[in-house]
Amino acid sequence: MTASYKAMVSSDWSECLSPSGPFDCLAFNHPEFETDLAAVFRQYTGNRISLGQAAAKIKSLLPNPLSHDQMDAYLDASFATYTGVPDLIQWCLDNQILFMINTTGMIGYFQRIFAKGLLPPVPVLSAHPMIRYPGLKTDPPHVYELFETLDKGQNTATVAGSLGIQAAKIILMGDSGGDGPHFEWGAGSGAFLIGSMTKASLDSYCRKKGIVLNLRFGLDYSKSEKKDQKKELDINFMNLTTRIEEIVYR
Repeated sequence: MTASYKAMVSSDWSECLSPSGPFDCLAFNHPEFETDLAAVFRQYTGNRISLGQAAAKIKSLLPNPLSHDQMDAYLDASFATYTGVPDLIQWCLDNQILFMINTTGMIGYFQRIFAKGLLPPVPVLSAHPMIRYPGLKTDPPHVYELFETLDKGQNTATVAGSLGIQAAKIILMGDSGGDGPHFEWGAGSGAFLIGSMTKASLDSYCRKKGIVLNLRFGLDYSKSEKKDQKKELDINFMNLTTRIEEIVYR
């Protein structure tokens, strides 16, 4: 990468920037497996199984990977972000802040999102290759494959290192225990940690590891995980810009 950036945001996607889960596209096209997919999601975000084990379970359930037409059908019916997320991504791009989506979701899901113009184009995507379509001009210029949750921190470090971005100018966002290893890397490096819609699994991981969240944004589910999607959608992610500016210019 040759662009010059002042800082970077490396953020999870599912239930962090979007109310959707990473397997919702699968459940939409295979509703007969919805319960099984939800169980697998809870297992790996709660750090009871690895992401690799979760992927193996999913592959054993599904007859074939989703076609791009099936993915498009899901996106046409169900694509959503929390309020202000596309504006936040664009604001970062306009202010020389690299925005990196770093998620256990699938590369193909984001390929179709960008092909359909549902999000501003991001420079870097880190995601799972379980579903990946042939490359398009709309794909992010730099795509990193993610096979385990530990890869989030490694991919963030690789991108930051290639651009000379200091750890103090790195902002991590996550919601669940699956983001724990990313936050552990960030805490050890000096990054700024934001819990977004913080779940009990992330709170527990951080407490056990002595990790302190610098900011809890949105609803806090660390004590009760009873979801309130209406209240979630009332939260505007553009409210994060002031804190991000403080980090960039401190």
